[in-house]
Amino acid sequence: MTASDPSNSQSLLLMIAGAKGAVGSTVAVASTAMRYQPELVLPSLTTKHLLPGLDSSQPVQVVGWDATDTTLLAAIEAQGVLSENIWKPYADELEQVQVRTPPADSLDLKGQVEQLNQDIQEFRALYPNTKAVLINLLPAAVPENLHRFKSLSQLYSEFDPINLPDLSYAIAAVLAGIPVVNFTPNEVEIPVVINEAVKRGVPISGRDGKTGQTYLKVVLASALKARNLFVDGWYSLNILGNQDGKNLMDPKRAAGKLSNKTEILDEILGYPVGERYGVSSHQVQIDYYPPRGDAKEAWDVIDFLGLFGLPMSIRLNLQGRDSVLATPLVLDLARWMVALQRAGRSGPIPELAFYYKQPVGNDSPVTFQDQLSRLRELALDCGY
Repeated sequence: MTASDPSNSQSLLLMIAGAKGAVGSTVAVASTAMRYQPELVLPSLTTKHLLPGLDSSQPVQVVGWDATDTTLLAAIEAQGVLSENIWKPYADELEQVQVRTPPADSLDLKGQVEQLNQDIQEFRALYPNTKAVLINLLPAAVPENLHRFKSLSQLYSEFDPINLPDLSYAIAAVLAGIPVVNFTPNEVEIPVVINEAVKRGVPISGRDGKTGQTYLKVVLASALKARNLFVDGWYSLNILGNQDGKNLMDPKRAAGKLSNKTEILDEILGYPVGERYGVSSHQVQIDYYPPRGDAKEAWDVIDFLGLFGLPMSIRLNLQGRDSVLATPLVLDLARWMVALQRAGRSGPIPELAFYYKQPVGNDSPVTFQDQLSRLRELALDCGY
């Protein structure tokens, strides 16, 4: 098997925090496949058409960090997302992927950032002439209010990163001039980080990748709004058996994810669902169900009113593969970050709301139609 020739295209270097998780390990396989057989991956990317000027054979390299004490190949096999016949042809290349140990919990925030910056420098030396992008795929954390910090020095001296390691990666990337993709529900796009990103010409996109149920919720809610059909209630249930599902059984860790899944509906419709009852009738539940592994299943019951207030209902059942849905979006976002940095954009990129449950930045598009329109406009702004 022969890799595509990188001599005519600058490689993309994905620096993944959480590289051995279900999504991270799937991204590693897909990235390797893009170097050898891009036709297996490119058809799944939205950027194939939105950013047609990007070289379709652009090589993608992967490095990263993970606390799991196994090899990347062992993690790919253990996660069970991809069958062996998919990843086995790339086993030799995947064995060469450098995944380092995260900074020790005993280090303070500044110490963690300094260690990560050293790792970043060494990764860049390993893959010179690449465009690096940080991909945050760490587990959902307990929400923290970090808006009170006014400067990086204050953040360094007063904040303990033990419960939000994501922040160390985001700061290290921004200080190194590397764009950030925050695919998690964890808020790292705080004013201090955003100010540094703007000052250094670094784009940031986030928050909380929109892969399956919430993506379809946006589509359906936008369609119901366009028809002036009043949404009276919406019940959503998710079951999944991967580590993400297990992690979300902690109510404190699930709080941010559930908030992102819930708030998006009222924003699209322009009114609180359940207003006539005096209590929200938009309910979202996530359950850990080990037999399903990464093959999540989601149900939605949508009650709405039509002419003369007559009730109608929709039932939706999604049987998806969580990491298989997420991976193309991660690759899309990395490609967007490179294009945006070349175009001179920095700070939050609200136009990328299509990809996120809780888009960061002012005036982010809300309905599905507006999100697609803003993506096309953004591509034009980037020169595509």
